[in-house]
Amino acid sequence: MPIDAAEVPALQDMPPGQLNDRMGIEILAVSREEVRGRMPVAGNLQPYGLLHGGASGVLAETLGSVLAAQHALPERFPVGLELACTHHRAVTEGWVTGVARPIHVGRSTSTHEIVLTDDQGRRTCTARLTCLHRDSRPRT
Repeated sequence: MPIDAAEVPALQDMPPGQLNDRMGIEILAVSREEVRGRMPVAGNLQPYGLLHGGASGVLAETLGSVLAAQHALPERFPVGLELACTHHRAVTEGWVTGVARPIHVGRSTSTHEIVLTDDQGRRTCTARLTCLHRDSRPRT
């Protein structure tokens, strides 16, 4: 079951109706060590009936960004610098579940590994996201 965004500072500023909602992404758990979420395959297919690689990228960047925010907020906020995805296995139905874990967390950047799996627990994609932690204080 998805968590209530009001309970997690990293999710509170996500306006409804944006890309995450349109893709059907659900955030399932959030901590400083791990962010878990899932996305339906239905509605996120490419023309040949397989999960679109870009959809996997959206899920990976969403989970990695929420994890980066857990380390950056409230003094800073994360901005994606680089996303690399390796697609291992096609998915045609069900859900894809992702788990993001930190590889490196510094003051100004963080890098996270995001592993996506299908309903059978098989790895479908491995992603790496690097975020810049931008200063959120107003500039004068």
